[in-house]
Amino acid sequence: MQRFKSLLPQARFSSRSLYSHPRPFSAQPNYAQRNDDEEDPQNQILVQGRAKSRAAILNRPSSLNALTTSMVARLKRLYDSWEENSDIGFVLMKGSGTAFCSGADVVRLYHSLNEGNAEEAKEFFKTLYSFVYLQGTYLKPHVSILNGRTMGCGSGISLPGMFRVIFSHPEAQIGFHPDAGASYLLSGLPGYLGEYLALTGDKLNGVEMIACRLATHYSLNARLAWLEERLGKLVTDDPSIVEASLSQYADLVYPDRSGILHKIDTIDRCFSHDTVEEIIEALEKEAAEFLDEWCLTTLQKIREASPLSLKVILRSIREGRFETLDQCLVREYRVSVRAISKNVSSDFVEGVRARMVDKDFAPKWDPPSLKDVSEDMVDHYFSPFDELEPELVLPTALREPYM
Repeated sequence: MQRFKSLLPQARFSSRSLYSHPRPFSAQPNYAQRNDDEEDPQNQILVQGRAKSRAAILNRPSSLNALTTSMVARLKRLYDSWEENSDIGFVLMKGSGTAFCSGADVVRLYHSLNEGNAEEAKEFFKTLYSFVYLQGTYLKPHVSILNGRTMGCGSGISLPGMFRVIFSHPEAQIGFHPDAGASYLLSGLPGYLGEYLALTGDKLNGVEMIACRLATHYSLNARLAWLEERLGKLVTDDPSIVEASLSQYADLVYPDRSGILHKIDTIDRCFSHDTVEEIIEALEKEAAEFLDEWCLTTLQKIREASPLSLKVILRSIREGRFETLDQCLVREYRVSVRAISKNVSSDFVEGVRARMVDKDFAPKWDPPSLKDVSEDMVDHYFSPFDELEPELVLPTALREPYM
């Protein structure tokens, strides 16, 4: 327990997220239901004006607030204008319904790719990563209230803020990779917890995010309305005053003994290895030697994932340990474009089909096993583009990331 107490947030962050309910983040979004009002770009992102702040509300509740290109573009325009407006002291983001954000609308991307429209998918990633960089360099306090499910790039648009909270990254199970700055954030977690989360898609609850310093404040759901009322009345641009208001409604919590953080020593032993094959071998050894059911469950999660994605993900997290936020986003953009191009593999399309569209949960991965994934395949995902494919360009000369 002492190890976890030492991980509790002590330093100030330049942006804040608040976790308000210990709900698990394992359920997959239901993209089948559509609401015509929700598909109006203006209605997808609502705005609330307050005394000295503005709130952006993700508003596609029937799709668990899954992100589209138009939503992210509107968020970027809003955040740009709010940063320039001297009458606005701080900004806030939250979701409507039962989720904060379930990540990208991957089913929409799936249909675009099947229709041969890869450019639409590229535009989504370019817009998303540019917005994440804007948040990672934002000059005003930014509060994210994550009251409900938060997955994939949903964490990417909330974590580069001042007060932050919780995420789950199940991308390996759909043949993709943790993106939107995830390789930067996951690689900075204690020990090799980032590798574990990225390769298994396992989730952390709000208490565990506090212990890992990915969250700054934890509040029970019953306090949320009071907290929002308090924030709405603030007339300030001082981060310390915003933080004090959040702390006023925060609860002191410690990780449960049955939680994943109490497996941190096993995680470090197993996930510190250089290759996915060695990680699997270490887990098998732990399972056999200690009759550890957790190791068996972890092995099952890894074996269900795309073999190619597993190798790409491990390399991405390892490279993220030595890169800045902007460097991680540029690299992630290359990997994302390669994943949707189908030049090496169609695992992303196949993974979305199996888990989100047909829901047979029986993807046919290609390559089908780790031994069939060559180094050249993995290298291709990370190599710079040629002159026909532009790289992601971020305004690093104008906006230097503080993360």
